[in-house]
Amino acid sequence: MTSAPATPAYDTLVQLHRRLHRFEHLQSIAWWDQASNMPPKGNEARAAALGEMAALLHRMRTAPGLRDDIARAEQEPLDDLQRANLREIRREWQRANALPEALVEAKSLAASKCEHAWRVQRPTEDWPGFLENFRPVLALAREEATLLSQQSGLSRYDTLLDRFEPDMRSATVERLFADVRGWLPGLIEQVTQRQARAAVTQPSGPFPRAQQRALCHEVMQLLGFDFDAGRLDESTHPFSGGVPEDVRLTTRYREDDLLQALMGTIHETGHARYEQNLPRALLGQPVAQARSMGLHESQSLAFEMQLACGRPFAAQLAPLLVRHFGPQPAFEPDNLHRLLTRVQPGLIRVDADEVTYPAHVILRFEIERALIEGEIEAEDIPALWDEKMMTLLGVDTRGNYRDGCLQDVHWPEGMFGYFPCYTLGAMYAAQWFAAIRRATPDLDVRVASGDLAPVFDWLREQIWLQGSRWSADELAVRASGEVLNPAHFRAHLEDRYLGD
Repeated sequence: MTSAPATPAYDTLVQLHRRLHRFEHLQSIAWWDQASNMPPKGNEARAAALGEMAALLHRMRTAPGLRDDIARAEQEPLDDLQRANLREIRREWQRANALPEALVEAKSLAASKCEHAWRVQRPTEDWPGFLENFRPVLALAREEATLLSQQSGLSRYDTLLDRFEPDMRSATVERLFADVRGWLPGLIEQVTQRQARAAVTQPSGPFPRAQQRALCHEVMQLLGFDFDAGRLDESTHPFSGGVPEDVRLTTRYREDDLLQALMGTIHETGHARYEQNLPRALLGQPVAQARSMGLHESQSLAFEMQLACGRPFAAQLAPLLVRHFGPQPAFEPDNLHRLLTRVQPGLIRVDADEVTYPAHVILRFEIERALIEGEIEAEDIPALWDEKMMTLLGVDTRGNYRDGCLQDVHWPEGMFGYFPCYTLGAMYAAQWFAAIRRATPDLDVRVASGDLAPVFDWLREQIWLQGSRWSADELAVRASGEVLNPAHFRAHLEDRYLGD
């Protein structure tokens, strides 16, 4: 029996990333607890603990001997998967080495302070108070972007976009979004005019939180979530966190709005299924992580928009709603489908329908890119927000900070560069479902009958189990035959909302 060739330098790097993964496990649970369970007076201590953890992980990623370990590993007899992992290890190492430990810790502390205060400042519309905490977050993000730009030669904003969407550039995003800007207003107008002629019955509440929670759990089970490896809780802003072994989801309930929590939970379950099905044999290694947040959002939107908002899935949701809340006309499958596909320009991104949603993302992308590049300052955000909301959606946000520029958690947390991932994800999700339909021509019939396996099996093999082995472009080609093509997104929207 031939033994595997010796790869001591590579093995050292693998062991380091196993340790990093274990520390990141603790870090992610602390973040989840901060957002969902932690008492308010615990924030200062938790912020300090998270800052300390960020500094420790940065120290591990920039240890002096790693440069030589990576160089030696590149000369070792590695197979293709090991080389892909080494590529991702080098990418992570290069990024970490561009940043001093003091900056990493300061960023964590500033973000914890700003996010915690934002929870109170948003409902009280305290824009001046928010600005006081936000300015340091923005200053540190600009400092980080400058240092990364000096190392990589990319623009400052592109260095932050690259953190969430490796190899994606803002020029590409701008081109994709410019295309959407060209046809989206006309589509919104056509759809809203068409839907104005169709009656829709609204659900009659109230909807007790305990029953909503039970419904969400049952829908998560229908969608294949493993409750032995995760849980659902409540937070100010729905999110998915944790690690593949312990995925933590949150949603938020309103007793006068049944669909908000339900659809938010379905969205986060898409994220969770991706995490729970990443390649376990390589757990803890960079190559076993999700390739990008655009691909991650493609999973949540595949579940929420492509699957759950489709007419066939209404046949699965309707009896669950009746079981938990009793029969009513709103829960008839056809009416439920009309409810889930109602298009109405509104204030809130997370509540937006899939037709108007890209406008919310384009607005945020344009503002945050200008912020990081130093073209505008934090004080300029409200006026720009008001202007772009009126231009893109015809919605007036003047004087409304809570439902305007204070509505998202991303900027308080310093997550500049994330917003484009949502619409990139919607484009990917449409492309995935086009491929699934080619592979399973009777997909709608099978979904309506309760057979979701064609969707889950395709996503598992083509996306989930691939981790970060391939670039996003190569993954898309392998899965669907072409790189990201936004034509699938437009075709999906026109077929669903303007088709017969």
